[in-house]
Amino acid sequence: MNSKRKFEKDPNLEKNPQDGRHYSLILHNDDVHDFMYVIDALIDICEHDAVQAEQCTYLVHYRGECQVKVGNYDDLKEMYNGLLDKGLVVSIN
Repeated sequence: MNSKRKFEKDPNLEKNPQDGRHYSLILHNDDVHDFMYVIDALIDICEHDAVQAEQCTYLVHYRGECQVKVGNYDDLKEMYNGLLDKGLVVSIN
């Protein structure tokens, strides 16, 4: 996982949350967190089951990123902030 961390404000957070679009919450790879930490974060914050969280974690590790949730902007923004608070690198597209 890449050790470069993104602390800049995500430009996607400026989008209008009332536009009716579905957005994607993307988890990006880093070299800081171990698998169990990421799995636990996905279970706690994104309400993934254990298998789904493990699969997403492996995808992030091997592909560099994974779409962990799709939904309305407001719901994803809460999850984005929760994952960011845990030190994970995420974005909303």
